[in-house]
Parts: sequence; C-alpha cells; structure tokens
Amino acid sequence: MRSIALFGGTFNPVHFGHLRMALELKETLGFDEMRLLPSHQPAHRAQPGVTANARRDMLALALEHCPALQLDERELQRQGPTYTVDTLQALRAELGNQVSISFCMGLDSLLGLPGWHRWQQLIRLAHLVVVTRPGWQLPEQGPVAELLAAHRGDVDVLKQQAAGSLVLREQTLLPISATEIRSLIASNRSPQYLLPQRVLDYIQTHQLYKSDNQ
Repeated sequence: MRSIALFGGTFNPVHFGHLRMALELKETLGFDEMRLLPSHQPAHRAQPGVTANARRDMLALALEHCPALQLDERELQRQGPTYTVDTLQALRAELGNQVSISFCMGLDSLLGLPGWHRWQQLIRLAHLVVVTRPGWQLPEQGPVAELLAAHRGDVDVLKQQAAGSLVLREQTLLPISATEIRSLIASNRSPQYLLPQRVLDYIQTHQLYKSDNQ
C-alpha cells in the first residue's frame, strides 16, 4: 500500500531538529512521501509572531535541495484555527482508502492529545507515529494509555492498512528548539549551525525575531 506521512508544526523557524527527524522517519519507516505541513493558525498554542507566509518561505528554502521531503501548504490555505482532524479528513477524501496516511508527532503531543479538537477521530483517519526519546515514560492510565492499549501496532502495519494504529518510534533527537533560536536572535546572538544557512539568511534579510514576542 502506498504510504504518505505528514509532519506538522509551526516551523517558527524550521531548524535541523525538524528536518533530521522527518528525514529519518521517511527512510527508516519506508514512507513513499514525507510531507512537512506548516500550520496557519495553530489551535493548541499561541499564534506565531511571524506570518504564515514567512514560515512557509523559510520551510521552502530548507527543503529546496532535499527531494525526500516535501512541503504541503494545505493548512495555510484555510482560514481560522488549524485543526489536524480537518486536515486528515480532507486528505483522506482526496486519497481514498487505498493509501496509508501517517501523522507524525512527538511524545509531548501525544500526551496532550485529549485537548485536541475531535481527537478520538484521528486514529480512524490515519496512523499516529509517535517519536519518543530514549528514557521517556508512557502513561499507565488515562485516555492516552487507553488509546495505546487499543491501537498500538508495529511498523509493518504502516504499509498494510490505511489507518488505525499507533506506532511508537524511539529516536535520538537533535536538542534544538525554535524557542531557543528565537531567543538567541532577540538577544543579538547567532543561531548559526542550528538551522539551514538559507533560512538564517532569510531571517536576517527580513529582520525576523528581533523581539521576544516573535
């Protein structure tokens, strides 16, 4: 079965931690496509101080020489808050039920899943691929524990079924954060080597993140 993976986020700004994780997931799990999906107006966090167009432009620059990763702009074309369930519904309607869709997230996002809009429907529309850091503990009770108990599967299912499984993937993540990068720039310090040079050039040209509220 053809398999498509989505990796969403604000990418404010995109950095090597994002890019390396997406590339490793595509290669190790054998996805046919890995799409990076910048959100327009995230519903579960503060609105980014930098425009959606700027975040998209930085991501496009970062992906320009990496054909393994693709930019998907569908969430930027919607007005109002960005809900993952709406994105997955639209993609499922577009692709039908003969394509496997996986939505990739970190363990912190999984733990916060009960606060997401119509979160119970996500697993019906796609697989959830959760990247865990070595040593992290999974919940033993509550709605997330129940979701794990009901839907936890192995990697093979990502090629065999269209949706319905939660797959855990332990991965050593680069210790880079967009918050740190924004803080460095606001403090007139350099974030060089934390993100692609072309992205840094764009930030400097457009004078982004010069104040803490961005």
